[in-house]
Amino acid sequence: MNTRAWIVFLDESGVSLLPQIRRTYAPRGRTPLLRHRLNWKRASMAGALGYHAADPGRGARLCFHLKPGSYDTAALIEVLEQMKVFYRGERVVLVRDGLSAHWSRAMRAWVADQDWLTLERSPAYAPELNPVELLWSSLKKRELANLAGGHLADVADATEQGIHRINANPRLP
Repeated sequence: MNTRAWIVFLDESGVSLLPQIRRTYAPRGRTPLLRHRLNWKRASMAGALGYHAADPGRGARLCFHLKPGSYDTAALIEVLEQMKVFYRGERVVLVRDGLSAHWSRAMRAWVADQDWLTLERSPAYAPELNPVELLWSSLKKRELANLAGGHLADVADATEQGIHRINANPRLP
């Protein structure tokens, strides 16, 4: 492994207009109600959390991407292009899961032309090894909990607020 590289964990997650129901408090006898439109519109988010292999003092770096719909190979290549700019061409060892879009023929061809990027696959069924999973958990328990937005923009705004909250605290990433 190149000790001058960033070790970056990548993961995707989905959100929708259906609220993530969590516990809440209310005065005794007044059950809280969440009113929302039964709407299945979805957005997808990708998070890349990086740690420098040789210099932990550089801190964690979080690259975040949000888009309507779901990720396919072309959208993930766009995320990786943004990540290349984010890491300014520094060497990156990218650890990702077995999502089929990560290992498609088009993705492998694109990666073959990237001298800054090395791919590693995380073990199957081991989400506890990916720190980005904790990011999704934090977002869904705080900013997205009980959110009954009327539009995907409401969900996107809450998600962006959560990313800013996480980035503002150096201990969270």
